[in-house]
Amino acid sequence: MRWRKFNGETIQLPIKDAVEDAIKRETSAGTKLKVCIGTDSQVKGEDTEFATVIVFLREHNGGFMYIHNEKTRQKFHIKERMLVEVAKSIEIAYELCNLFIEYHVDMEVHADINTNPQFKSNDALREAMGYILGMGFAFKAKPEAFASSCCADKVVN
Repeated sequence: MRWRKFNGETIQLPIKDAVEDAIKRETSAGTKLKVCIGTDSQVKGEDTEFATVIVFLREHNGGFMYIHNEKTRQKFHIKERMLVEVAKSIEIAYELCNLFIEYHVDMEVHADINTNPQFKSNDALREAMGYILGMGFAFKAKPEAFASSCCADKVVN
């Protein structure tokens, strides 16, 4: 999996090592961190592109993020695509969760799913929430799910 910073710089380390380095760097500078993980997708013609982000929030001092993009030709119904987004977020959250526990960093998984039943994505809300909470992670949906609905949305090509 290839990850990059928002400025386009490729992250050379395995993502777990890069995240640990970031946590060590920020906490040694006295910064309290919170991490939000989210995925968004867009369908363009034959392709569906997913962008997963790891957003590091510095308490009272902005933040930064790591980004992973991937494309597939697989066709999805809207509910299925929403649940694939959640699965991608959970996959990286699960890979990193021991780091967050070890360094006492709060972490949330954000789902780009609308809590308003008038929106099609709402069909996936119950399953997504159950999946995320069942894995033991904190869960946010729109409008609070900024990692997926704002950050990942901006970097999905």
